Amino acid sequence: MNYLHQFIYGIYPYIALAIFLFGSLARFEREQYTWKSDSSQMLHEGNLRVGNILFHIGIIGLFFGHMVGLLTPVIVWDTLGVTHTLKQMIAMVMGGIFGTLCMLGLLILMHRRFTNARIAAVTKTGDKILLLWIFLTLGLGLSTIFESANHTDGHMMVLLMTWAQHIITFRGDAAEFIIAAPLLFKLHLFMGLSLFVIFPFTRLVHVWSGFASVGYISRAWQLVRPR
Repeated sequence: MNYLHQFIYGIYPYIALAIFLFGSLARFEREQYTWKSDSSQMLHEGNLRVGNILFHIGIIGLFFGHMVGLLTPVIVWDTLGVTHTLKQMIAMVMGGIFGTLCMLGLLILMHRRFTNARIAAVTKTGDKILLLWIFLTLGLGLSTIFESANHTDGHMMVLLMTWAQHIITFRGDAAEFIIAAPLLFKLHLFMGLSLFVIFPFTRLVHVWSGFASVGYISRAWQLVRPR
């Protein structure tokens, strides 16, 4: 195992999570007026609602799917009688559904933001990088579905689960479990980890507000402009 692999998949996850947590806290303490999603509905609505709904349904499904899939101990699945092959098939199908919804929504939002002159003029460089980064991360994730079809025994899925669980339990041998993983999986992991790094410096920080507010899901629509 070379030093670069050990750094990216054994040390970098902790750097990313530290920037994610402390960066978010620092931004909340120092720049609360920038803690927002920077809605552009006032400038042009277009397909904003459709794109937003598809994107958010997709990305929320992917987030919780990754959490449950990667962080649930293997013994739990074995106790429930879920074979590794079945679990991988479920992950492929659900990941494909939510990933496709997210990609469709993202493409709508990107087209609207990059092709409308008024919106493009007020779009920050950081937001452009964020959209492209999510696009690439999502594209790699969808591509891994085809790669997973070549590993239907579920062995690769177990290795990825072991890697994630060793990371969150602070065991230093995490990186060695995915040293033989296909390049697509490694690139997807790196891009996904890097999203945590850029999170505090972009509009993504508004996600924290959603988790912090108990009534966020059932609250009324925010009126950006009067009807």
